[in-house]
Amino acid sequence: MTSKKTSDVWMPFPADEIEGLPESLNYHFWDGEQDYPADPADCAFYVVPYMKGSQIAVRPLAGMAQVQVVQTLSAGIDHVEPGLGLLPAGVRLCNAKGVHEASTAELALALILASLRGFPGFVHGQDKEEWRAGFYPALADKSVLIVGYGSIGAAIEDRLAPFECARVARVARSARTTARGPVHTLDDLPALLPEADVVVLSTPLNPSTQGLVGAEFLAAMPDGALLVNVARGGVVDTKSLLLELESGRLRAALDVTDPEPLPSGHPLWHAPNVLITPHVGGSTSAFRPRAKRLVAGQLSRFAAGEPVQNVVRTTG
Repeated sequence: MTSKKTSDVWMPFPADEIEGLPESLNYHFWDGEQDYPADPADCAFYVVPYMKGSQIAVRPLAGMAQVQVVQTLSAGIDHVEPGLGLLPAGVRLCNAKGVHEASTAELALALILASLRGFPGFVHGQDKEEWRAGFYPALADKSVLIVGYGSIGAAIEDRLAPFECARVARVARSARTTARGPVHTLDDLPALLPEADVVVLSTPLNPSTQGLVGAEFLAAMPDGALLVNVARGGVVDTKSLLLELESGRLRAALDVTDPEPLPSGHPLWHAPNVLITPHVGGSTSAFRPRAKRLVAGQLSRFAAGEPVQNVVRTTG
């Protein structure tokens, strides 16, 4: 159904900052402030504020009786899922596929290389004016396992290609074949984990992945292996990971944690062999131009009565 001129759009960018927006829609800027820019009941297309948390993301949903599309600016949708039951049937929930792949894959590679080559120790050594020479692990000749082989997982493998890894294995919800090789299912993890020097998590957070990386998963990883999480903190059981880190058996590089933000005094901050970044996988200079192009394209389709893209769920 073609949108009418009275259709309201809520989005966390001022309309005059986005090229190519259709003129037939009525735009309101809302980035999670306490006051709403207009009546939620008139909103037809809601672009969720980015990185403002679940409470803000779902707050207006109960009043959006006429909303037709909810567009996240993240690859994951777990922060809006708690409010989907408040929406009328037929609302399309879209994610931000195409926005975060490059930045998140960059960070995954940065975390792998920094951890293997000992960068945290070098930084501490620089602070103390210590010359910490020695031999350190290389990514070359390592076996890498990517758990969560969607568009971000594929982008990570794209960037692994020049580093001469011995093998890259892939795991996703469904088995399939790609140009680079087979994609295994989660059921194959027990056979794949013992061969993985580096395990990269890039899976969505959902009931099947909540706490996926627990004691059994970690125990299957070989001694000295590196766990890299650019997915969601809840994919990893923090207590189980802490036990492995404190024993010195495994290493970790984490862009996301559970809890998040990691509170002051949490033992993960000072656990051995861990590198932590503050959930910055998608927070780069590439975000805003790509997010704006996504929003402009989706709204152009919406205004023309064409199907929107990246639909991951329809309320029922």
